[in-house]
Amino acid sequence: MSRHVVVGAGATARATALLLAEEGVFVTQVSRRGGGADHPLVERVAADAGDSGLLAELATGAETLINCAIPAYDRWVAEVPPFAASLLAAVERTGVGYVMLGNLYGYGHVDGPITEDLPMAPVSAKGRARAQMWLDALAATEAGRVRATEVRAAAFLGRGAVSTFTLGIARQVLAGEVATYPGRLDVPQCWSDVQDVARTLVAAARDDRSWGRAWHAPATANIPVGELTRRFAELTGAPEPHLERLDREALAGLAADSPILGELVEMLYATENPHILDSTGTERALGLTATPLNQVLLATADGLDGSDRT
Repeated sequence: MSRHVVVGAGATARATALLLAEEGVFVTQVSRRGGGADHPLVERVAADAGDSGLLAELATGAETLINCAIPAYDRWVAEVPPFAASLLAAVERTGVGYVMLGNLYGYGHVDGPITEDLPMAPVSAKGRARAQMWLDALAATEAGRVRATEVRAAAFLGRGAVSTFTLGIARQVLAGEVATYPGRLDVPQCWSDVQDVARTLVAAARDDRSWGRAWHAPATANIPVGELTRRFAELTGAPEPHLERLDREALAGLAADSPILGELVEMLYATENPHILDSTGTERALGLTATPLNQVLLATADGLDGSDRT
């Protein structure tokens, strides 16, 4: 039986492991606490992916290693480089295909749609960490030492998603409370469904064209967060939403009590300006389509309160 290794136990990692298992593929899911998808074909292992030797042992004999994990958001600058180096060393030692889950930070500020062929041009510390993670894997691929690809996603929506929408808006809207967003409320932003991201990771892992290139997970929507919030409220029967903008000054003031919010200050270039994901190339090449937005928003709500609105 074929086997894949999935690193991480968050929403996308669980969806990826479950997707593979439901197709009859054995999965070794690796995370610090041993969490993951609940399926007979998923073996959940508690291990630190920063231990390249141990990770190599777990990956030996697998077809691919799909990494959906990343250090804590407020520790990226210090912890992403050694974490990335460990993963890269493990895949180089074992020869397994390496599928990375990335985001759009490495592109920096882009005027117009963000396409896969754009160069890495980060304008933030977190963006530089993310970009270097990919550039190192790409260099190793071009040198013939590994086979690596990256699937890039926008802000997450969907069941179990963790993002500015689920943390600062969704729960608050359902509760009739004031919701907040770090950025403008009226400019288009891109959004990705965790299930669509998982499907893209699996498709990329199986396509020989993947190595040495990046893919964009299908864009669920490119709409302002204000419009997204209103639609979410309508679909879930929540009260009329009250959404407030967190600008640079507000985020800086909240940073003392919430370091994570302070980390969003340098990312305001993306949320204060149109941030539009073009995934048409990936959709055509891999045969993928985005899940309809209304379905994704209902799944987002279900993942928050456990009810069944679908």
